[in-house]
Amino acid sequence: MRSNRATSNRGPGLDRRTLLLGATVLGSAAALGLAAPARAAVPGFPSFTRLGAALDKSALAYNPTGELIFPSILHVAGRVQNPLGAWYMYYAPHDAPGGICLAYADSLAGPWREHPGNPIIARTWSPHYSVSHVSSPHAVWNAADRRVYLYFHGENTTTRVATSADGRGFTYGATVLTTGMLPSNVSESSYARVFPHPSRPGMYVMLFMGNQAGTRKIFIGWSHQLASGWQFKPEPLISPAAGEGGQLSGAHYWSRNGGGHVVYHSGSGAIHVADVGTSFDRENHLGVLYTEPVATRAAAPSFAEENGRLHMFYEAGQRGNTNIAVARAS
Repeated sequence: MRSNRATSNRGPGLDRRTLLLGATVLGSAAALGLAAPARAAVPGFPSFTRLGAALDKSALAYNPTGELIFPSILHVAGRVQNPLGAWYMYYAPHDAPGGICLAYADSLAGPWREHPGNPIIARTWSPHYSVSHVSSPHAVWNAADRRVYLYFHGENTTTRVATSADGRGFTYGATVLTTGMLPSNVSESSYARVFPHPSRPGMYVMLFMGNQAGTRKIFIGWSHQLASGWQFKPEPLISPAAGEGGQLSGAHYWSRNGGGHVVYHSGSGAIHVADVGTSFDRENHLGVLYTEPVATRAAAPSFAEENGRLHMFYEAGQRGNTNIAVARAS
């Protein structure tokens, strides 16, 4: 399994603090004024240098709440029908009304342009649902049927999927996860990301946040199909450890370093790494991968590679004022 990349796209209520924009639109490194690398404390993992903000929030046509969260990066050139650019970035506001949004670019370095039809998925989709908000998009390219599968939550108890041939106009798929599929003390099931299972061909895994008796943890599910057949382990895959602020969310599978790692954010404001094994049968907390050098919090990382350079897109800043920031591995 790999993170989304130009050559391949294989892959089984936290506080959000104030973002000080590193740049209005992501462009050249010289224009941005790079932040110093945030050294990873985990041996064998890269350090990342913050490049800046991917989007100028003040210039967006759709920005109902002043917050942008949960980026999902997908390479679409040669895949989707009539792509607007080589890369798509899905994102959303967090609070009501939410709305799944799209930006596009010809390079991970940007500039990223807002799709004029945002939101491409709204909080009401008759006859399928009508909710206070939809948020936390995660896109997966399925080569078998040449469609984008887009996961999103709304309400926080429910994760849904929609599909698209062009990555812009979506057909409703199904509800794939609810709290009713989990133990009775789990009150949220959202922020899901889906990846090919690293050691079981033909199987996918879903990493998501479950609020268990007031503590947000990382849970896991699995299926042989992207839109149905999901089963979920009742016990959490990763629970908060000392120094992680008591809450976890925004998990992303990390295929490098031999695989078997999950990257996630914590209530401490940093992005962490845990070793779970390629069979997801252990839980070894390894430490901090990244600390945001400009804002006070980094969360919901999504990784993409272009021309051999690994980029991390993530949400940065305080709840209510978050933006999408970009860092590059060195």
